[in-house]
Amino acid sequence: MPSPFGFINAKLLFCLLVISILYHSAFVTSKPTGFSLRAVIDDSPESPLYLIENLTIAERLERLIKISYARVNYLNLVSSGDAKLVPDNIRIPILRDALYYAVAFTIGSQGHPVKLLMDTGGGLIWTQCLPCTNCFPQKLPIYNPTASTSYATLPCSHPLCNGDRRLYNCEHGRYCVYNAQYGGGASTSGIASTEAFHFFVDQHSTHPFNVIFGCSYDSRDITFMNTDISGIFGLSFSPDSMASQFSALIQHRFSYCLAPFDDATPRPLVLRFGEDIPQLPPQSVGSTQLIASPTSYFFYLGLKDISVAGHRIGFPPSIFQIKPNGLGGFFIDSGALFTHIDADALGGNAYAEVLKVFAAYYGSKSLKQTGASPEGFELCYERPPNFDEFAALTFHFDESVYTVNGQYMHVIAPNFFCVGILKGSSVSVLGAWQQQNKRIIYDGGRGVLEFADENCMNDIA
Repeated sequence: MPSPFGFINAKLLFCLLVISILYHSAFVTSKPTGFSLRAVIDDSPESPLYLIENLTIAERLERLIKISYARVNYLNLVSSGDAKLVPDNIRIPILRDALYYAVAFTIGSQGHPVKLLMDTGGGLIWTQCLPCTNCFPQKLPIYNPTASTSYATLPCSHPLCNGDRRLYNCEHGRYCVYNAQYGGGASTSGIASTEAFHFFVDQHSTHPFNVIFGCSYDSRDITFMNTDISGIFGLSFSPDSMASQFSALIQHRFSYCLAPFDDATPRPLVLRFGEDIPQLPPQSVGSTQLIASPTSYFFYLGLKDISVAGHRIGFPPSIFQIKPNGLGGFFIDSGALFTHIDADALGGNAYAEVLKVFAAYYGSKSLKQTGASPEGFELCYERPPNFDEFAALTFHFDESVYTVNGQYMHVIAPNFFCVGILKGSSVSVLGAWQQQNKRIIYDGGRGVLEFADENCMNDIA
């Protein structure tokens, strides 16, 4: 699948990736069987938003739009099957690399530091290992498994390497190997292994957790080279992800609350797990079932219809269903910055129908469309002084509705605004922009997504 943006590209993607600097950050005690990751902005030169304040508003939006499209291009590969693949108290602080979150911790008996991009749409956890057949340059030392007494290869008899549902393959009857292909031609291959991953359990002490991960000896076209980042940290519901491996500890639940993206720059957040997730008043919580896909581990939702400014469009029930080839459907993903609506959905062009209602609403307000819009946004308007009558959007599920406040349904500048929806190609995605000031809870154990309005600025401590 040709794409001008590689998935693993630190200048283009908005994956919910988390940098947990586990060795010199403040900690807060968590509840039993739960822990949290705290995020703060990392204004590093490698960040896609580095010095973004020097860009014009239009340049900022175009950069963010490209990042969002790159993310969805990658997710299309995965969903179509073209991309393959204890103590009770833990609280891990996180630093955010603007468009990425990456976890950083130590591994092995020598306490080797690693920093991994966290991919909410993938499962494989991997880092570069010595000796390299083909390794990309990284700033942190490359991990040497022979120096660690806690390292071991995963046996071919392991369920992840043996049987009809295996994710890896046995080679020469001895090694369990993987070969992961990503969008844009990036790939990594190596040996499935186990190692002690060290996480803090209080301000001063760590505890080792035995984790299945990939020791990569051959990585190609990886474009976060020359940074601290050495691999990927998967958090999907794939059997080899962090969420699955630690399901007993975290009850297969995690949650976040995205503070508003003021000036197009994400604010800090806390990624919470298990019982560290706050209890919400039942009357304020909406929920919907997570839908299983035959080809991927994304968080699909049973979207039935969409309303704009109180007008329900009346889509046929099948339009947002997953197609037999694994494409289509509607899922939530904080790695996609903006919401995408499928222009090639089952039964019609859902994207065009949604924009048509937005256009009718702003036409009724006698607003004038801008002559030039940031590339990717098709519906932008000149903003009269003090105009704030932005149309809200509601996603209708069987069990409840998810309403996006008009302010967060648009990208708003002083003199113009744009409807914050991008054209989806064979997929619809609820992106991070439309999750602002929402408590989102992924409950894999119950197969439910929960959500509620919340002032997320109160959740960054």
